[in-house]
Amino acid sequence: MNRRSLLKSLAAASAATLAWPRLSIAALPTAKITRVRIYTPPALNHTFNQSDMIVTVETDAGLTGIGEGGLKDTLEQCAGSVIGQNPFHTERLWQKMYIEWFYPPGREKIHAMGAIDLALWDIKGKALGLPVHEVLGGTVRNYCECYPTSGLPGAAGMSLKERAAQVMDAGYRCFRVDASIGPTGGPAIVNDVFNTHQRVREVAAACKEIRQGVGANGDWCLDLHQKFDYPDALRCCKLIEEYEPYFVEDPVRDEHFHQDIPKLRQFTTVPLTAGEEWGQRWDFNTLVENHDLDYIRTTLPNVGGITEMLKILALCETHSVGIIPHFTGPLSTAALVNVLSTYSQPVLFEYNYGNRQIPHLPQCLDFKTGKLYANERPGLGVTADLAQLRMVGEVTTAGASRLYYRPDGSLTHW
Repeated sequence: MNRRSLLKSLAAASAATLAWPRLSIAALPTAKITRVRIYTPPALNHTFNQSDMIVTVETDAGLTGIGEGGLKDTLEQCAGSVIGQNPFHTERLWQKMYIEWFYPPGREKIHAMGAIDLALWDIKGKALGLPVHEVLGGTVRNYCECYPTSGLPGAAGMSLKERAAQVMDAGYRCFRVDASIGPTGGPAIVNDVFNTHQRVREVAAACKEIRQGVGANGDWCLDLHQKFDYPDALRCCKLIEEYEPYFVEDPVRDEHFHQDIPKLRQFTTVPLTAGEEWGQRWDFNTLVENHDLDYIRTTLPNVGGITEMLKILALCETHSVGIIPHFTGPLSTAALVNVLSTYSQPVLFEYNYGNRQIPHLPQCLDFKTGKLYANERPGLGVTADLAQLRMVGEVTTAGASRLYYRPDGSLTHW
């Protein structure tokens, strides 16, 4: 190549490089959020960590996003923070919802923030004509492995060994039980009295049977569900080490995680996970950074949505910590598939929907033989039948904004 041709090639390359950001920005239309509507599904789950309230975020560009989570009051407050704003500025809007009010948001409000954030990412994907997992860089796994809790539908009366074998035969990665499990899968607790000292050996005996059911190459996991004080949690973990659980979950009370989990890590070889009640990265970052956990249980929308989950992924990837999200609403599960299919560390879904359809979400989850699959539908890949929902709230005006800005224009507390 002569000098003149080389200079022309370099000039063309530079022009293309400069033009690319403009083309990317042009791909997103000018838009403002005009309305947020809040709906209850036919059978609302009132439990915050599985709330399946539906929220829609509408724009003047004709794009509508759908999210899930929160409750009416918290959703309305968060909606007031986004009305009139650019829906594509997901990071800015997350910060605005977080710091605009006096108190730092508690876990209930974080849940509502997450619902709005899911809808904003749905809008972004739809505007680009791409599934959210492509917007985030594309999938790094063929599918997301799953486990059900206590067995599959129709397993009533089966022994734990039979239940575990059935789950493995259905293509799931793990069989999972709670520490209150009985010999045939039902509760073993009488009159709601949970004697942890007594239960330790009963749980260990059940785990032996489960190991036989999943076989030498199968996996199983145990949720102590914060029922155990540290001494009995340690006794239980030590007794089941020989049965090689995939993980032991929430071994002590949430309030004691930071004190007791590091001690457990020193005295047992079982993998540990925690955090189904956590709301954001500040709840667990020291446990992750100190390698006291092997997996975390954070989920959507509980952590505040996809915007916050991306930061959690970066933190966990830095320390080679896997993510086993707590089960959540069906739309949020679809969002989790989009996000966690792009995560390079181990991922395992708690999944109890099986193949059953969600009436108000005719397009939602792609599940087969114990696995969830990412799809190519734009946004979160979810379609809602609003006719089956009951609208309980509508926000069209902005709330009272209380924000200051740093000299560089970034948001700060007022």
